[in-house]
Amino acid sequence: MSSSTQFKTIRPIAATSIRGIVFWADYLLAIDSKSGYLLRVDPWTNSTSILNSNYWDKYVGSNDIAYEDEVIWFTNGDTVYYHSLTQEQFTPSVFVTLPYLINGIAIWESTVYITCQKTGYIYVYDKKTKKEITRFRTPGIGTENITIKDEEIWLCDDLEQTVYCLDKATGQLLFSVLTPFQNPTGLAFYRNLATDEEILYVSYSFSEPYVRDNPNVDPNFELSYRTSSFVHPLYFHYDSEKKYARSNGFLVEMRYVEELEPLDPFTLEQVEWHIALPAETDRQKLKHIEYIGIPFSETILNGQRIAVFKFDKLDQNTRYIFGWRAILEVWSIKYRITPRDCERLPALSPEYTEQYLVDNDNLSMDSELIQKAAIESVGRETNLLRKIHSIRNYVYDRLSYEIKPHIDTPEIALRRGLGSCGEYLGVLLALSRLNGIASRTVGRYKCPDQPFLRGLPLEPQFNHVWMEFYIPGIGWLPVESNPDDIVDGGPYPNRFFMGLAWYHAEMAKDIPFERIFSKGSPVDKTVLSIGNLAINHVSFTVLEELRPD
Repeated sequence: MSSSTQFKTIRPIAATSIRGIVFWADYLLAIDSKSGYLLRVDPWTNSTSILNSNYWDKYVGSNDIAYEDEVIWFTNGDTVYYHSLTQEQFTPSVFVTLPYLINGIAIWESTVYITCQKTGYIYVYDKKTKKEITRFRTPGIGTENITIKDEEIWLCDDLEQTVYCLDKATGQLLFSVLTPFQNPTGLAFYRNLATDEEILYVSYSFSEPYVRDNPNVDPNFELSYRTSSFVHPLYFHYDSEKKYARSNGFLVEMRYVEELEPLDPFTLEQVEWHIALPAETDRQKLKHIEYIGIPFSETILNGQRIAVFKFDKLDQNTRYIFGWRAILEVWSIKYRITPRDCERLPALSPEYTEQYLVDNDNLSMDSELIQKAAIESVGRETNLLRKIHSIRNYVYDRLSYEIKPHIDTPEIALRRGLGSCGEYLGVLLALSRLNGIASRTVGRYKCPDQPFLRGLPLEPQFNHVWMEFYIPGIGWLPVESNPDDIVDGGPYPNRFFMGLAWYHAEMAKDIPFERIFSKGSPVDKTVLSIGNLAINHVSFTVLEELRPD
């Protein structure tokens, strides 16, 4: 199903803000936008040298580079420049100047490809005449760098955390791939001459927090930030029949354990404590499961596996540790479903209508405010996919993210204009269901986004929930609750619209994640909550990186 990686992460020495990369023979060429260094890097040893030692200042602020026939092309400000890599004096020639900031640059035979975030276009120029031939719409909203491979245009988008593959002749989007790290800033294909294998490398540049030891203050530990800039292989496989692309996966150990430590007196007899197990999905495979502390049996609810821990009696004096340890394959996934795929859909089945179009989770669907919002959110749109996208944008326009100790109803959240992931989800569910779109809750945890910390237990700070919506004849598709709400007033990224990153752990689809039964009946959580009975211990350990077949 998958195999370990054989290509390594490239970390150019002294690089702080890589904005573009190309491969030159067996070397990587990278431009550092902050320092202006044009770096030549041995991809196997990270040995680094500066090629523009005497004119580095001319490259400060550059956004991308391209290379062809001993000529370097680079973008800086609103201009594309080119010059010979072998010339002793730096005398760049101007290729073209645009009214706005230019981002990406790529060369293919007699054509030059240029990206511009401000206009939202890929410009195609004739290299000899310097005249525009055509232009294509860019698929994302962020800064996009570009490379060309055969009959395809490849783009990376820093805000979308995505690499796009487009048809070179028409600019049509063929598929897209989520990157394993945030803020991709450049991309290039590398061919291993020994094996003739071709691999796509993507550069990244972002600030990361760390704990700094400062001996001049007391206490001496303080939070600080540092730049992280590196180049990493992007592994992917696009399944044209299933219409999704999977990318960089990881073998992860997940532990979920309850420590029974009640806050108040209680007594329960003939207890069954149910905890959902990780689900099997297009992007997640459960490779192994075992108990921690106490053996469990299994039951199936709505097609999902649940661990059942049994106790004769529990009270305030009882102490147990119990839970499970799972080995998971987790991947990033991005579906390629278009509005045209949703033009003539079969009717939703009565079973799905009864289960996924009703208010079965305190969704305020009978509220006048929510019903009005449901109408406003879609306007006159009739296409299912466009409707759900409009609903997501409507919710993002009206809510801002705020962590809260409890989940309020969609009506309260919409009136207040603030919400956690659970409240974003509640509004999304209510508006979707009122518009005839079957939807459900999915969760429950995210592995901390630190895949380089192999073999170390990583503890998530919060649980997390998101949504899936159903397209009849196609299936369930994911939509994140709040993480794409990053631009005040939009436009919003679509990275997690029909897509999920590798660090999501999927469980509890259609079912409660955790429930307690006593003498065969469920315990009322308003009377005795799990949070008052036990402390949960959740951890993830990244074991290795995987490649999709």
